[in-house]
Amino acid sequence: MTMFEAVALGVVQGLTEFLPVSSSGHLVLLQKFFGMQEPPLFFDTALHGGTLVAAVIALRADIWTLLKKPFQKMTLLLIIGTLPAVIVALLFKDAVEAAFQSGALLGPAFLVTALALTLSEVLSRRRGTARPFAAMTAFDAAVIGLCQAAALLPAVSRSGLTLSGALACGIERGAAARFSFLLSIPVILGALVLQLPGAGSLDPADRLPLIAGTAAAFITGFLAVTLMLAIVRKNRLFIFAAYTAVLGILCIIAVR
Repeated sequence: MTMFEAVALGVVQGLTEFLPVSSSGHLVLLQKFFGMQEPPLFFDTALHGGTLVAAVIALRADIWTLLKKPFQKMTLLLIIGTLPAVIVALLFKDAVEAAFQSGALLGPAFLVTALALTLSEVLSRRRGTARPFAAMTAFDAAVIGLCQAAALLPAVSRSGLTLSGALACGIERGAAARFSFLLSIPVILGALVLQLPGAGSLDPADRLPLIAGTAAAFITGFLAVTLMLAIVRKNRLFIFAAYTAVLGILCIIAVR
């Protein structure tokens, strides 16, 4: 793997992991566009590690609160929100992997993301009032968790669908973003745990690209979390809906 490929994959992974545009879909597109081979498992693991550290630092206040008092309502809500994705990943692992390899679902999946973002914005604006972080219920967490499970497919944005689910449930915009990003931490951590046993040894020639790609994923991931927390509060998800809609249409045209 070249330095350019490593940094490019790191930047795309970091930015799109937290922006509601689908990191998996963009990584597949990037690899196909530049004719890249699928990156080594250890490299993929390292990129996820970079975005995990970025999320932890960006959400350190919320995480510190949870660590100081682990047996609280928010911990239960995060567990409920995480379970659907874990169950779906275990039951449909082969189907999800096949979807990644074929790339046939990229266009429709990007359109699903666009539709979810648009509908949630419309519902949120029509509702007017919204519930704060403390008013979230187990039902809210379950709905958001089901949205996250659906985002296991490539080009269906995890952050986009969880944000949409939270807004559709009537959760206040800032709280919706915070819960969405907190929910990403156990998912990314789970991916790391699953990937590490098969990571194997690293080719010495890949060490510098690995470090560069991981650093790029960390820096851009931190910027993406910070940016999204500000954007969500300003009602600008329509921008991402338009972007993913155009991308989805282009993908469908390209396949034909």
